[in-house]
Amino acid sequence: MFYDHEEVEAARSGLGRIARQAPALLEADFAVLLEPTDGVVEGGCNGTSRYLVAVPGVAAHTGRSWRGVNAIHATAPLLAVLAAYEPATVTVEGLDYREGLNAVRIHGGTAGNVVPDSCAVEVNYRFAPDKTVEQAHEHVYSVLARAGISPEAIEVTDASPAARPGLDHPAAAAFVAAVGGEPMPKYGWTDVARFSELGVPAVNFGPGDALLAHADDEHVTAGAVRACLGALRRWLVPESDVR
Repeated sequence: MFYDHEEVEAARSGLGRIARQAPALLEADFAVLLEPTDGVVEGGCNGTSRYLVAVPGVAAHTGRSWRGVNAIHATAPLLAVLAAYEPATVTVEGLDYREGLNAVRIHGGTAGNVVPDSCAVEVNYRFAPDKTVEQAHEHVYSVLARAGISPEAIEVTDASPAARPGLDHPAAAAFVAAVGGEPMPKYGWTDVARFSELGVPAVNFGPGDALLAHADDEHVTAGAVRACLGALRRWLVPESDVR
């Protein structure tokens, strides 16, 4: 099954649309997400949540800047807290998930001669599958409070739950045995979480190095594609069934 909008906010997900409009298509015993995993099974996934933090100021002409309050400058405590943040590594069912909390975008300013009266910082939290979305929000609120940011100044713009590995499920264990390799955690968010919510066990498995995702040299070799194809064939058609 191929679908669109996998890399954007959850509300636009093509798989989510299928789940809402044609749920029978997703009734299954097991799902394989063809994510780049370098040809090994990656179990579960981190959750992801995004926030917009509003920082106010007072506008003024830059020639008389003392009459204003620079909202961009006022983000400094927030950025300092995020820069100093030490993300956790959380072990879930034997796999180590690395978290991350980062400023990913900043908006502010109206003109080259105006002290900005508003600024907004977008923040992304990647959280391990030991947390719910609600627990992730509470963690972010507690961290940003160190910069004097109140929850009222924080808008949640997107959130998708994490998924536990679930590699002890018989279908997942059989898949791991068939394709080989040592299972790893999935650091990014994938639709294994959506299948998990639907009660369908799922794993990430596919050609390509996830460390190259969104990099200038992102690529997949033909050899990696052939290797994963061979592994999938071993799983789908056991040797004893080959005629």
